[in-house]
Amino acid sequence: FILTMSLPTTITIAFLVLAGLILPSVHSLSNNSKPNFQDIVSKMRADLPQPKQASPSVSLSNIDYASPPSCVAQEARSLNLFSTTPLIHSAPLSRLCHPHPVFLKLDLLQPSGSFKDRGMAHLCTTVKKMHNSASNSDTADRMKVISSSGGNAGLAVTTVARNIPQMDVSVIVPETTKPLVVEKLRSLGAEVTIHGKNWNAADALARQWVDDAKKSGGGAVYVSPYDNPLLWTGHSTVIDEIITQLLEQSFDQATTQTNNMKIGAVLASVGGGGLLCGILEGVERNYHGSNEIRSNLVRGTKVVACETEGAASFAASFNSDNGSIVCLDGINSIATSLGATSVTPAVIQRSRRHRDRGEISSSGDDVMSYVCTDGEAVQGCVQFASDHRMLVEPACGASLAPLYSDRLRAKLLDQLNDNEDSVIVVEVCGGSGVNLDLLRGWKESFLEK
Repeated sequence: FILTMSLPTTITIAFLVLAGLILPSVHSLSNNSKPNFQDIVSKMRADLPQPKQASPSVSLSNIDYASPPSCVAQEARSLNLFSTTPLIHSAPLSRLCHPHPVFLKLDLLQPSGSFKDRGMAHLCTTVKKMHNSASNSDTADRMKVISSSGGNAGLAVTTVARNIPQMDVSVIVPETTKPLVVEKLRSLGAEVTIHGKNWNAADALARQWVDDAKKSGGGAVYVSPYDNPLLWTGHSTVIDEIITQLLEQSFDQATTQTNNMKIGAVLASVGGGGLLCGILEGVERNYHGSNEIRSNLVRGTKVVACETEGAASFAASFNSDNGSIVCLDGINSIATSLGATSVTPAVIQRSRRHRDRGEISSSGDDVMSYVCTDGEAVQGCVQFASDHRMLVEPACGASLAPLYSDRLRAKLLDQLNDNEDSVIVVEVCGGSGVNLDLLRGWKESFLEK
């Protein structure tokens, strides 16, 4: 095949393959000599970054830079415990946010219905491997994981654990948990206990049960819904996928200079901070990797932490003068899945680190706290269902509100005006506490008064 092509064409293709880049000039090649974009992207994915030296001004503790993105949570992924979800272009939201193209990362399509499968899959496979290694028997002992959850984390850990041999699940949920979610948990085989007025009370009981099991020699392991580095690493895979999928789409369309593409903003809901920790970890891993294309894509990215009024524990801590963790008196929001009265300290540390890196390098990296009303979160759910024919709960609607709300969208676009060609990515985190009747009720309560 090579011998049948002209010398200039052969040299051009050789250069492209060796460099790993797609140049606009590929359009001038004949149909018979056009390189296969997917093969080159696959090679890029296989040869992902080795770490490069980070600035000594930025602390990089607790993040694995030695593993290329394709190796992160590899065992959980190989067991199909979580999915590579679609990244789709949203024409309706892109029109609202012109000139910024808007992409939706559809983690509502994870097996349990939310992004939490990512972290739970990595955590459960890791603790089960440790448990098996510590066992003195020829066959692995049964073990139990005990989790507290407003619903989605419990669904995720139950969905994951039922596909791991010899693993049982107990989930303790607060009284605010929707009956729909409780029924789903039980149908999946979880032992469900309803306890406490909020998640913190349910979590205290979960920790007590694990302590009691350890004292009696049982094999129970506590699984936090959001406060564990293994969860964060699992969640970080969403950024690896987003970067790869954006590159694939630009190659397929052959309309965008890859080196000039930027992720201007990533929008994500915040409850206890686990997802945000993972997003920041994924951004840092790719930013400091040796693959310049991937690094360039996230350089200058603004991470938008989205909450509702009445559940804004991240905003309270992030905006505090001394950076201390603020504990809310209670949760007063329809977004019950965001119902942690305080966030993990790690999410404040990582957010400040990301912001400081942007200030030091003048690259524009930042973390921005957006707080919407319950009505704006519901508006996001309703409009998203109309535009994209998918249902999400208000906790996810909080991450859609900065685009659907005129008030918040104007603020976001103003903060992105330094890079008009950058793309906006929304982590559509999902949530199983929604159906048509619930969505109709929220619409009547908040939008039709």
